Amino acid sequence: MSDTSKNTREAIPDNLNPIGMEGIEFIEYATSKPQALGQVLEMMGFRPIARHRSREVTLYRQGDINIIINAHDAGLAHRSSPTETPVIAAIALRVRDASTAYHRALELGAWAVPTQVEVMELNIPAVHGVGQSRIYFVDRYKEFSIYDVDFIPIPTVDQHPSALRGVQLFGVVQYIGNDRDEDWSEFYCSLFGFEVLPHNTRFGILPKGTILRSPCHQFFIQLIEPEAGLLSIDEDERLQRIAFSTPSVFEAVKDYRSKGVEFIESPIVHTEDTGALTRTWMGGVSFELVKR
Repeated sequence: MSDTSKNTREAIPDNLNPIGMEGIEFIEYATSKPQALGQVLEMMGFRPIARHRSREVTLYRQGDINIIINAHDAGLAHRSSPTETPVIAAIALRVRDASTAYHRALELGAWAVPTQVEVMELNIPAVHGVGQSRIYFVDRYKEFSIYDVDFIPIPTVDQHPSALRGVQLFGVVQYIGNDRDEDWSEFYCSLFGFEVLPHNTRFGILPKGTILRSPCHQFFIQLIEPEAGLLSIDEDERLQRIAFSTPSVFEAVKDYRSKGVEFIESPIVHTEDTGALTRTWMGGVSFELVKR
């Protein structure tokens, strides 16, 4: 056989997962109303399991999904104070080596986020994401995790609560500006190794925009531009909502409704076998279910 480096007809990429990504470690919300958002998360099956040692930050978990609520003033990339309406302030990527992934992103044009680390806290590298959000790189997520250093477990609370109806993190929906699809696709593909899926690939009940698959094939990012033809065009770019997957959407919806969760039921958007969408809490928080 010929040398594969010269065999251009069967060229194979050297590294399909350039930063060794293995999923999402946590998603962080910033809000000045942490208790109210905590109640929403508990309706969605999450449980508070730990609190930060020095900041007003709480860790919620169900199954393998970690969500952090940050009411600290430095919760956003530009250090603006959190508002009552929660925003998705950060996504933490599990990677093989955090320092290598971070410096690779900087070399490819990402903007570094300065961090202020207190005594006995971990320095978790991050770059700017959409809007004021951050993208963290975490390589401590197996036997020893970041929470072992920065958080104190809540006494008598199960640290590994089971997931309602086996829900797993499916991905995030990101709102982008007009004609920004190619820019953001390039951002995620070049810096992190995401792949743009064919436009006929769709999940859930809201088949819009462009879907990107992570190089580890464990989660997705859906890019959605403003709705054409609307009188008031929302050009704000942001992480809009989280999507969870479940083996049975109908069974999950039934369980969530018993906890007080309401779902949108309209001629356009309604619960189906393929997915469901919750109503909005606190002016901007909603969740999507997708059949796994």
